[in-house]
Amino acid sequence: MTKRKQSMLEESILSLSSNQIVLDGSRLTIEDVESIARSRRSVVIADEAWERLVTARRVIYELAAEGVPVYGLNRGVGWNKDKVIGDDYFEDYNRNLLLSHSAGVKPEATEDVVRAVMLARLNSLLAGATGAQPDIAKRYADFLNMGIHPVLPLRGSVGAADITSISHIGLAMIGEGEVNMAGNRIPASDALMAVGLEPLCLGPKDGLAIVSSNALSAGNGALTLFDIEELLDTADSVYALSLEAIRGNISPLDEAVHLKRPFPGQLKSLAMVRRSLRGSGLWNNFNPDSLQDPLSFRDACQIHGAARDAYVYARQQLEVHLNSSDDNPCVLTEERRILSCANYDPITWTLGFEMLGSALHHVSKSSCYRIIKLGDPDFTGLSRFLTSDPSRSVGFCTVQKTATSLDAEIRHLSNPVSSDYFSLAGDMEDHAANSPYVVSKAREIVDRVTYILAIEALHAAQAIDLRRDMTLGEGTRAGYELLRSEVPFLSEDRNQSIDIERAYLLLKEGKWLRAVRGKMNEFSK
Repeated sequence: MTKRKQSMLEESILSLSSNQIVLDGSRLTIEDVESIARSRRSVVIADEAWERLVTARRVIYELAAEGVPVYGLNRGVGWNKDKVIGDDYFEDYNRNLLLSHSAGVKPEATEDVVRAVMLARLNSLLAGATGAQPDIAKRYADFLNMGIHPVLPLRGSVGAADITSISHIGLAMIGEGEVNMAGNRIPASDALMAVGLEPLCLGPKDGLAIVSSNALSAGNGALTLFDIEELLDTADSVYALSLEAIRGNISPLDEAVHLKRPFPGQLKSLAMVRRSLRGSGLWNNFNPDSLQDPLSFRDACQIHGAARDAYVYARQQLEVHLNSSDDNPCVLTEERRILSCANYDPITWTLGFEMLGSALHHVSKSSCYRIIKLGDPDFTGLSRFLTSDPSRSVGFCTVQKTATSLDAEIRHLSNPVSSDYFSLAGDMEDHAANSPYVVSKAREIVDRVTYILAIEALHAAQAIDLRRDMTLGEGTRAGYELLRSEVPFLSEDRNQSIDIERAYLLLKEGKWLRAVRGKMNEFSK
């Protein structure tokens, strides 16, 4: 091994956490996916899961020896299901299957998404319903633990198994294609050599096991769900700051009112808002002008709560998927049967993501209306567009356009697309869900909502400074002070893009939420 390759291997392994997560095919959570993908925690395959892989592999060989037609083993796949595959062609056929199905196009996945995708496929393999050689599961684990990240194109799958994209991961396993490792893009063969791995020799059904899975959309979806939950907590805390900025009416935050219609998400947002406002002057000083605030202020908990309920549905369905087999055919080891099925169809949780897109648009829209109202002197009693000097400064006038243009993009992105599909493969494949695109749209929505909330936070902080001598809540004060440490009061006109980006990064990188949560937890002790 050359010094360069040795260095790459050491760097790659050192970047991984030694705090392992045991995978057994049944207990993977959204938080696990996030920590393995982003914090680079390593994985280990549970002994009982490994035994399931070994047993399933033995069963399909036994059935094939008995002359049972097995899809993807001794028969072709897709429209070629009628083609017989002889024993002497197993390796070449499966290698060709990977090559022929590698048809994804750019953009390419980031390393955290690649890790989430590999993890999603690894855990579903551990259900033991695939019949692939166990070394394929081990290769996924090795790639995760050694920091080998195949170059993975994100587009091309119609969401009836992400065949065109995740085939590229299989290419890396057999020493084809490229990978990212220790900050370098190198041929997969070089990466395997650097860590002492031989290219996999594919056997019967192995190619199908690698390509036929919804791992791209499921892995990326898990990361997206993690970010959405964080986003909704952030939205609650930003809204609480805006409520203080207008000296709003807190009667809609009375718990007794919400318990008369106790939707779970609504109650969770209410708890977050009330905790953010602990110690706020709003609880002691009623503003008669806010007797009936606009709905964007009055029912934020209901709006955010609806998004939380949509999130819970999507999460529950996706976690079922992550801890199940989406293989076709399905190996029933105990019964010694292998059955053609449609367990790869991801529509149930794909619809959850489409619902989430619509729900997040409501979050976006209400934030935009709060931004507009914060710039209205008739509503706030402050200067127009929150300028510090109306005779010399424009203030936040033009920023309204930025927020509303982002909301228009969100409206477009929230349109459903799961039902837009063609009948393919000789009319054998006449249903799909476009799951990777649905998930990618949700990620785009999250990013745009984050920008809009950052703009709202800038408005709220400016209004609070103009009012002076306000008693903020424990959580809202933490968010306000963090924002002001990065973005000073707008005393005169300056480049707004810089301020927006700084505020956006505070929210996107989680610094805002950590500050708010930290102060709320400290206050509750």
